[in-house]
Amino acid sequence: MIATPRIGLVASGGGARGAYEAGVIRYLREELKTNVRFDVLCGTSVGAMTACFLATTMDRPAEQGRELAEIWESLSLERVFKVEGEDLFTITRKMWRAARDTERPEGWRIYDVLHPEALEEMVRTRTSWPRISANLAKGLFSALSVTATRINDGRTVVFVQRREPGLPAWSRDPNTEARETIIGPEHALASGAIPLLFRSVRIGEEFFCDGSVRQNTPLSPALRLGADRVLILTLKHRPEAPAPVRPMRTAPSTLLLVGKVLNALMLDHTEYDLDRLRRFNALLAAGKQAFGDEFLSRMNDAIREQRGSTYRPVRELVIRPSRDLAEVAADLLRKRKMPVDDDPLPARWLRRFTQSQLFTQADLASYLLFDGAYAKALIQMGMDDAHAQRAQLAEFFDPEAPA
Repeated sequence: MIATPRIGLVASGGGARGAYEAGVIRYLREELKTNVRFDVLCGTSVGAMTACFLATTMDRPAEQGRELAEIWESLSLERVFKVEGEDLFTITRKMWRAARDTERPEGWRIYDVLHPEALEEMVRTRTSWPRISANLAKGLFSALSVTATRINDGRTVVFVQRREPGLPAWSRDPNTEARETIIGPEHALASGAIPLLFRSVRIGEEFFCDGSVRQNTPLSPALRLGADRVLILTLKHRPEAPAPVRPMRTAPSTLLLVGKVLNALMLDHTEYDLDRLRRFNALLAAGKQAFGDEFLSRMNDAIREQRGSTYRPVRELVIRPSRDLAEVAADLLRKRKMPVDDDPLPARWLRRFTQSQLFTQADLASYLLFDGAYAKALIQMGMDDAHAQRAQLAEFFDPEAPA
């Protein structure tokens, strides 16, 4: 009798780009349907919010895709980024006072002016967090992990909640720590706290920020938690050919450099992680071919104590955007009408902000455009891209399909 494979979902980070993940989930639940299940849920940054939402709603899978899409489509810039101040003078004065405040140890931050409380409220109230423990107890899935970056030393901390107590053998990388916990909203918010833009999150006596700084695609936690097959949702488009490098005729501006730094912090390591996984799979296949069926078990007997875990072949499938999501955001901003004088100040300020160099430089728009129209476009793209791989998805979820 062939054991049923444990299927893991790996959701990566990327701010507002996360609406794409909602589209893929909606397709799986409403169009593919057959055999779709997840045993291990792993997320970082906005992918942590996706994973946590799925964990809390695993008892009603048919509704997951629609509800997740509705949450994304309900967002608007005015709701997500609240501008504190009644006019330009008071906004400028607030920024000046914050910059000169020497008594507050944490100093000035951009969210002294732009407050993303709506996102925090959405995470805290639109998700029934106690359902994670309840659904684990029912056996509807087996493990959930959320990755964040500890600010004081830059280490990656993987928060884990499993049906069984304790943690499996973990990586011996000194820059990574696994921590058993009961996952709540603070863990998802910490994982999604984009550096420089969103406030860091305190958990216990420590402060955390976006898990994408060191681990954008949480493939390793999925493998450590026992996944035999991994469905990876990446938010980075891979062009068929590298884009030509455009010459720069002037020195880069500060805003351009800030955008590039953010891109570097949110760097998607999917290709590197996949390359390692495929190399291990090829090595195991070659060993079996050369030394017979006992190769894997004998090798694992020899390395189990040294490594802390064993090797096994792992099947993977990647769903990625068919178009650069930065281009989608740029097209939407170009079509958007400029604010009119009758709009309230926050609306006018934010609409002009999205047309400014600060917002559109590099990929910033695609990370920060928490807007229903943008989300709707990404959700539809996610559904279309998943449909384009319908045959591969059906085979991936088929428990009888070979590893």
